[in-house]
Amino acid sequence: MEAPRWNPDLAGTYDRVAAPYGEQFFDELARKPFDRELLDRFAARLSGRGLVCDVGCGPGHVGRYLAERGVDVFGLDLSPGMVALARRLNPSMRFEQGDLRAQRLPDASLAGIVAFYSLIHLERTEIVSALTELARVLVHAGPILIAFHGGDGEAHADDWFGCGVSIDAALYRPTDMAAAMEQAGFRVESITTRAPYDFEYQSTRAYAAGVKR
Repeated sequence: MEAPRWNPDLAGTYDRVAAPYGEQFFDELARKPFDRELLDRFAARLSGRGLVCDVGCGPGHVGRYLAERGVDVFGLDLSPGMVALARRLNPSMRFEQGDLRAQRLPDASLAGIVAFYSLIHLERTEIVSALTELARVLVHAGPILIAFHGGDGEAHADDWFGCGVSIDAALYRPTDMAAAMEQAGFRVESITTRAPYDFEYQSTRAYAAGVKR
């Protein structure tokens, strides 16, 4: 029997869990000082510098945090349900439905990219090509900030949020994410990690900052 495909209907999965996902995560940055510090530095670097994309934006909380700090940011998500939720929760912001692996943007059209826990849902074999597409739409020396789960292998959840859907996420060693970024055309500036907060999924949290070469 053929093994099931990895996240065969990722958009549909997130459509199903959009409401409980938003309830759980929209205000999470209030309890994450480490993440806020990283985003503050990212915002200071990009405020007034041009358009920034929050890739895999979910309910839009990361983009909203940046927008409140003067960043011209819009959200992109594969899930129409998540885009609709983000628009309701952040009516003054722009959100679009789309695939980060094939963006409808010209080359070098973005000043920066933030991608918090979106690349983890791609198959491991797709990570370099996905990062290459992100590099394509970034200006030269444009910064990127990626958040991901650290570790080896994959994480899987059945009946996610009690909505009858499952989800898969790839874990990455920091060195492996750095190597993928370098192969895709980025220069890695730093990778930082932290232990999970007690209210989070209990994986090491990792953050990769880099710029397009």
